[in-house]
This record gives sequence, C-alpha cells and structure tokens, in this order.
Amino acid sequence: MAPDPDGLERLWAPYRMAYVRGEEKTPHDDRCPFCAMAEGGPQSELVVHRGEHSFVTMNLYPYNPGHLMVLPNRHESDFTALSEEESIELTQLTQQAVRVIRHVSSPHGFNVGLNLGGVAGGSLSQHLHQHVVPRWGGDANFMTVVGHTKTLPQVIEDTARMLTDAWTAVIEERG
Repeated sequence: MAPDPDGLERLWAPYRMAYVRGEEKTPHDDRCPFCAMAEGGPQSELVVHRGEHSFVTMNLYPYNPGHLMVLPNRHESDFTALSEEESIELTQLTQQAVRVIRHVSSPHGFNVGLNLGGVAGGSLSQHLHQHVVPRWGGDANFMTVVGHTKTLPQVIEDTARMLTDAWTAVIEERG
C-alpha cells in the first residue's frame, strides 16, 4: 500500500467505527447478549462451534484477530457453580480453540483466561466467558499503547467463517 502525501499508510477498519461511536449493531435487547447468541439470536453468526453444554464465539470487540470466547450455554457468572459436564466441556473447547487458531493463523502465543466479576475486568460479568486471545510478537505496538486503538485486518464475520470452517477439520485430524 502506497503512503498518502503525508507519508502515512492508511489502515481501513470501518467496522470499528460503530464501536468507537458507541452505536449498537442490532436493535436494543434486554437479554444477556451471550444467552441471545446461545439461543440463535443477535450475533449468533459469530458462533464458531456449539457443544452440548458450551459454545465458542468470536469476541465482538477483539483484542487481536481471532480472539475467541468459550461460554457455558447456561446463564451463570460463578465459575464454581458450573456442573462437572460444563467444566469439562468448557476446558475441552478452550483446548480445541487454541488448536484451531494455531492451525489457521500460527500465533506466537496465547492469553487464556477468565475475568470473574466486574472489578476483575469482566465487562459482561453476569455470564461467565473464557477468553482465548492469540498473540504475536509486537502486537502491542504504538497504535495500541499511544492511540488506545487496535487495528484488525479482517472483518470479524470473515474470521468467524474461517475458524468455523477449520474447526471440524482440525479436531477430526487430531482424531
């Protein structure tokens, strides 16, 4: 990409403007957004994989490209209140998410974790969700640190499609 006369290259990420402006992509819905996704409602097209007790979805406002979240289907905020089946599947789907992201985009590492409660950084703390964030050397550059902006080179729906398509192949390959 050739620089403009001011010497700067432009990164085009128009889908971020709705977030910057605080605009909603869908009509207001009083339900938990994660429960709505689990039920096939708004943003369910971002769901990458559905299990019996949990599902995997794209983060609508990702820290990095490919940022996934693994959630129980059931509306629950307390990690210790998950059933044994929910806990096992949540862990298995988290492991599968790491495998799929490795296959698709070869990150250098990952941040995987839970933010339990609003004071711990959980913006939607009423519904437990585990983050799976791919990381690359230098991904926290001047744009993130100084501009408080993260640029993502791909529309989230395209990333969701790519990860969904890879999910079955990668998991079956492992046998």
